[in-house]
Amino acid sequence: MSSSPIATVKRELLVRHLEAWAPAALHRARRVIYAHGYADADGGVSAEAAMRVLAEQSDLVRGRELIMVATGDDLGAIDPRLKTISAESGAGAGLAVHTISGGTDGRLPVGLKAVGAQRVPVLGFLDASGSEPPAPATVAALTAGKPSEMLLVLPPGSSASSVDAYRAGWPLFTQVELADSEEPGELLVYATTAGKSLEGFKEALWSVDEFAGVRYRDPGDPERHLIDISLTPHPGPLRRELLAHLAQAGEATVTELRTFALTETVYRAADATRVLHTLVDAGTVTRRPSHGRLGGDVVISA
Repeated sequence: MSSSPIATVKRELLVRHLEAWAPAALHRARRVIYAHGYADADGGVSAEAAMRVLAEQSDLVRGRELIMVATGDDLGAIDPRLKTISAESGAGAGLAVHTISGGTDGRLPVGLKAVGAQRVPVLGFLDASGSEPPAPATVAALTAGKPSEMLLVLPPGSSASSVDAYRAGWPLFTQVELADSEEPGELLVYATTAGKSLEGFKEALWSVDEFAGVRYRDPGDPERHLIDISLTPHPGPLRRELLAHLAQAGEATVTELRTFALTETVYRAADATRVLHTLVDAGTVTRRPSHGRLGGDVVISA
């Protein structure tokens, strides 16, 4: 059982994201799929936490299908615990859990196909921080959903090239390092096919409770600055990344820079707006037109 501060942050982030995703998905479709890979990696603690969130949707599940597919090396001890939570939810046959032992790489794509995950809302959570990372094909199997989302955790020190291998099929893709020291931390990747879902993930990212010593690091920050978890995060790394982006691009609209912050950094679009105001006020960048509201069509130049 994993009880480290980083493990606690990951579970809280998963729970917060599920609490927002599940009701929205059930309003959108009659069948909804949640896939939990490496379910035995932490003794089933994260899988149970996820199952409890799904069980809370009992009122919304009636007349629909909310299915959890859990895979791992050996789920013999976890299966009855998950099914007990499902049975006690009062959701009846609408809430179901399928546990598949034999490894996530070999079983998750097969399990998704078996429960009919094509063209229905799908969310996948794969915490491979303590094992071999999944094959790109395993992650790509989640993109059969419409819309689809993924939370993937990779071991400390994962290279940029290894992360890029998972981008196929995901139009929106971002990552954040979870660290408790100057050493490389676990890498949390979030990918989605829907822009609003990315905004929701970023809000959850910065609103989780602070746990002893756990901070974020933006993989794109050359100075590897550690950022405290806060609703108003330190703007230093974002300032550096926006200026580096402008130095390369020459100029960009406020909308383009907000999108850059949302998709290419750990920050939110609103954080970019705040930083741009300070950069303009300080004369570090110029704007066109030079006066008026800092709207989306205002052009910012290095």
